[in-house]
Amino acid sequence: MSTDKKADFSDVSAKVTSTEQIVEKADFSDVTARVESTEEIVGQQTYTIEKGDTLSKIAKQHFGNANAWKQIFEANRDTIDDPDRIFPGQVIKLPPKPADA
Repeated sequence: MSTDKKADFSDVSAKVTSTEQIVEKADFSDVTARVESTEEIVGQQTYTIEKGDTLSKIAKQHFGNANAWKQIFEANRDTIDDPDRIFPGQVIKLPPKPADA
């Protein structure tokens, strides 16, 4: 039977200190954000559809190119489901003049 004594580490203590600077975390609790649309600033043009209007006719009248009807349709996807089904009195947005118009 061996009577080797095991190492006794019961009175050993350690302390680690860092030389890295302690930086307080930024406090963003009072930060607010606000988003405004430029639509009102720029002055979005609208058009009220009249009897006999088509998107092609409106495009020709406002942009000089009947094929620009697609841009009018895309700008009004929220109110027009079918470009062939528009009705008098409906107010649509006119996008900026297309480059190809």
